Amino acid sequence: MTDGTTNGLPRDDAPPTLPSGPRGDAPTGPRGDAGRGRGRASGAVGGTEGLRAARLGPQDIVRLGGTGLRTRPLRVFLSALGIAIGVAAMIAVVGISGSGRAEVDRRLDALGTNLLRAAPGDALDGTEAKLPHEAVAMIGRIPPVRQVAATGATAAHIYRNEHIAIGRTGSLEVLAADRDLLPAVGGHVRRGRWLDSATEKYPAVVLGSTAAGRLDVYTPGTRVWLGGRWFSLVGVLDPVPLAPELDSAALVGWPAARTYLRFDGHPSTVYVRAEDSQVAEVRAVLPATAYPEKPGQVRISRPSDALAAREATESALTGLLLGLGGVALLVGGVGVGNTMVISVLERRPEIGLRRALGATRGQIRTQFVTESLLLSLIGGLGGTLLGTAITAAYALSRDWPTVVPVWASAAGIGCTLVIGMIAGLYPAVRASRLSPTEALSGS
Repeated sequence: MTDGTTNGLPRDDAPPTLPSGPRGDAPTGPRGDAGRGRGRASGAVGGTEGLRAARLGPQDIVRLGGTGLRTRPLRVFLSALGIAIGVAAMIAVVGISGSGRAEVDRRLDALGTNLLRAAPGDALDGTEAKLPHEAVAMIGRIPPVRQVAATGATAAHIYRNEHIAIGRTGSLEVLAADRDLLPAVGGHVRRGRWLDSATEKYPAVVLGSTAAGRLDVYTPGTRVWLGGRWFSLVGVLDPVPLAPELDSAALVGWPAARTYLRFDGHPSTVYVRAEDSQVAEVRAVLPATAYPEKPGQVRISRPSDALAAREATESALTGLLLGLGGVALLVGGVGVGNTMVISVLERRPEIGLRRALGATRGQIRTQFVTESLLLSLIGGLGGTLLGTAITAAYALSRDWPTVVPVWASAAGIGCTLVIGMIAGLYPAVRASRLSPTEALSGS
């Protein structure tokens, strides 16, 4: 028999008889099961009742985002290069500026910020005032003062030899100098020796670093033509950061300047070292101490303030360069956005196939945003390494400490991720709005 029974009893291989449905559906047999199967099949195609989209874990999202990058390496390299240039510019600017500030701080720590400088101002008749001969001795009586020394301007000029035309002085000054000048200003002798109790009385001269270069004279014992007579070179100084006016000067002993150069003995600049905790107090009483009769004609300055001003100027320049780096970073972000738009256009069949297989719009958006973020991250990391290398190379060439602030690296990578998300958001939304039929028809 073919009705599923044997002698009125059901066979073991016959499908079971199911009860009626809740709405009074007809008993289901083989035909009913087939009908129900057709209904389920049509529901799977025509609707999503009872179906759930597959969830993508973080690893799946990263893998999907990286697939688009691996298939187009040249385009990825060029897009990441644009981001890397912007990040490298920002980090190099911050790093070089930070290294420069670290060098200034290192020098100030070595030289000290307790140096004050007193110089004559303008007299009431408009001419330059003169400090009294006793200014150095009177300043030295101030209790917090540790060192005091002076230089005095002379009318003499220095030449390499007597055949140089008068007037071709190379903008070099000839100054009378105290024996205590060098330790007071934190200077050092590069070659030879400094003036001492013997050489300060005779025609001996010490050249600043710039003066030696302009005269092309570096060897102690060489004679130079100074004030109409021969002077012997006894030493050459290193640059003096806190007293740069000494770099372009020829320094003669105070007694020798009086004897050979008709120096009047009035100090033109007095350098004062005070206790670190008493610098402000010494600065307040310095004019009245140096020139009790006319304290208003004494100018007091602090060389370390000039270094601080230079640092502020460099900070302003740093801000400008950071702006240029930001523009470069923005241009790189535009390149990432352009790459993602083109990627969406080229991958329409892939998008359509994924949508037909059940991928949701959110998953498509996540895929392309992740791809944009990975592309920006590659550029950000590459730019950070490049900027750090540029900073290290420049600092090494200038003998500076290498300083790359951690916040600069973090900010560079953070900016690239933000720009990457913004650049990839529109292409991702555009990709998610493609219907499967539209995307597949474009292939």
